[in-house]
Amino acid sequence: MGHFLSNVLRLGIKELRSLRRDPVMVLLIVYAFTLAVYSVANGARMEVRNAAVAVVDEDRSALSQAIAQAILPPYFKTPVPIAPQAVAGALDSGRFVFVLELPPDFEADLLAGRVPTVLLSVDATAMGQAGNGSAYLREIVTREVRRFVGRTEGMATPPVDLVIHAAFNPNLQAEWFSAVMQVITSITMLSVILTGAAVIREREQGTIEHLLVMPVTPGEIMAAKIWANGLVIVVATMLSIVFVVRIALGVPVAGSLGLFICGVVLYQVAVTALGIMLATFTVSMPQFGLLALPVLIVMNLLSGGMMPLESMPVWLQNVMQAAPATHFVAFAQAVLYRGAGLGIVWPSLLAIAGIGVLFLGVALLRFRRSLVAMQ
Repeated sequence: MGHFLSNVLRLGIKELRSLRRDPVMVLLIVYAFTLAVYSVANGARMEVRNAAVAVVDEDRSALSQAIAQAILPPYFKTPVPIAPQAVAGALDSGRFVFVLELPPDFEADLLAGRVPTVLLSVDATAMGQAGNGSAYLREIVTREVRRFVGRTEGMATPPVDLVIHAAFNPNLQAEWFSAVMQVITSITMLSVILTGAAVIREREQGTIEHLLVMPVTPGEIMAAKIWANGLVIVVATMLSIVFVVRIALGVPVAGSLGLFICGVVLYQVAVTALGIMLATFTVSMPQFGLLALPVLIVMNLLSGGMMPLESMPVWLQNVMQAAPATHFVAFAQAVLYRGAGLGIVWPSLLAIAGIGVLFLGVALLRFRRSLVAMQ
């Protein structure tokens, strides 16, 4: 056992030195856990923010003006009045996401007890804003109409008042979600890329032949690559959470950072083994990149980090249970957002450990076969 640990330690130090001599990979790690996290958190917003709105006011009444004045920042820009014949051109050119058309005699029809129609045209190519923005504008129009009608006719107070409490993110700030999810994305991508690239680099530079004539086993070589590259990712993750997420972005971490790091270490075993396994199916760096890219895209998009897992088809939810990223996202969200403890997140950790053992076994088997084929 002592001989095994000694070889794994020496080989891991060799991996760290090899990574230090690769400035492109070092720069990628620094970028992924600093600038990428900060820019995504501040730039990629899921909610409606500063949406361009135009208003066609053919009524020019007190009510229509009140509706236009109720469309306020930060959700919308100041509404721009346009003529009815300019609506199609404005939407085609992309100048506006929403065009609200108030018909003639809008206020008079309401006072007469009729039901006028308000037209809202939406540029649905901006899908992130189209759905929520339409709901916001409908609420604004409804609220102003109720206020106007209630003032003129003495509308009774509604019997039910809905009070909404947003837990864990009271102000619904998207950067609180985006920052942590980007850190998780960086962990997954770089864990696979670093270990896979390490295997391919050994093969392309010919140093794998040197290892084959040394008294080391494939298991020792693979274990060294996992702990060395995993250590780099764990340290980068810890620094990113503390200095970028907590300090630079001001995102509160509700749970235990130590528990989260323990989960990251366990997750590293699974995804680094996946990177080695993918590398054994390729013979060059371009091939590895082409194979790893779709795997990483699927894991990041369908693991529950970018969209709720419950919104996917049931069969796809079941398939994604085989991906360690699915359980790690659930673990990270529970710990960092909701302050969950070990008593709540242990099923996710157990699932990550089980998948990691499976990936380790397959990766070791494939790695041994690839080394035998080179002898």
